[in-house]
Amino acid sequence: MEEAGAVTAPAPAVHTVKTMSFGARLRRDWPLMLMCVPAMLLLAVFHYLPALGNVIAFQDYNPFAGDSPLQAFLSSEWIGFGNFQYLFETTAFWDSVRNTLAITAFQLVFYFPIPILLAMLLNSILSPRLRSFVQSVVYLPHFFSWVLVVSLFQMMLGGSGLIAQTLREAGMTAPDVMTNPDTFMLLITSQAIWKDAGWGMIVFLAALAAVDPSLYEAAAADGAGRWRRMWHITLPGLRPVIVLLLILRLGDALNVGFEQFYLQREAVGRDAAEVLDTYVYYQGIGVQQWGVGAAAGLFKALIGLLLILGANKVAHKLGEQGIYSKS
Repeated sequence: MEEAGAVTAPAPAVHTVKTMSFGARLRRDWPLMLMCVPAMLLLAVFHYLPALGNVIAFQDYNPFAGDSPLQAFLSSEWIGFGNFQYLFETTAFWDSVRNTLAITAFQLVFYFPIPILLAMLLNSILSPRLRSFVQSVVYLPHFFSWVLVVSLFQMMLGGSGLIAQTLREAGMTAPDVMTNPDTFMLLITSQAIWKDAGWGMIVFLAALAAVDPSLYEAAAADGAGRWRRMWHITLPGLRPVIVLLLILRLGDALNVGFEQFYLQREAVGRDAAEVLDTYVYYQGIGVQQWGVGAAAGLFKALIGLLLILGANKVAHKLGEQGIYSKS
């Protein structure tokens, strides 16, 4: 029995969520849906429809077997996993996979942290005008084509470049930079840093702008120095963005680029510069083995998907949201 005078707590209020019908949501959101139509058409025409062409990975595809691509597709012989079997038995394919993974691992260590460091250094500049000037100068090379980037490096580091000529005039031996397979990985990483590191730091600058400045003021008032503020405030503020971009980079591990390697492949040799993208080009277009090229591209996409799913699961285990949250 309840004691006399005891106060009974009121029952918690029950809030009912009123669901809207599909028609009501359509009448409410039709302007937003209309704005999405161009983007949806763009994705459909340039991404989803071409993805149907991956079916030729299971064919001995001959584009000259009919008067139209549809007739060529219907007339080509189905060979199942024959193209994949050919890939997995080819040494050149595994050499390109090894080169691609080695370049990705090297750039994850020596390239991926550079935009983070640039953003932290730029964020420490107090003058807004100087910060804007430095930011503009640093991310300007992103708008240069790879042809121009490789040409600039050739004019600076090539055998007849500025540095080589200066060293020879001083009686010194010029190093072989542009045609040396042993230093090719360092060369392409340097090119990528010069071209895209400034552009990549924009995302981290946006993340730093969301950090509450009062946290720095409170930490400084408590006696925390610059390094402790960076370790306990700046890096935790950047951690979700770092994890997100790292997951996306791992998913893109087998896609290190095409133009940069195609332009320098003949200078350093196939053994050093052959990656999956150039292998697909030379096997699929160069010798017209369309099915083999499609099979290599499909293999690359499948591995990238598995890497994204695996890395995202690890992010969930570490308490981060990743590219999508758990349902």
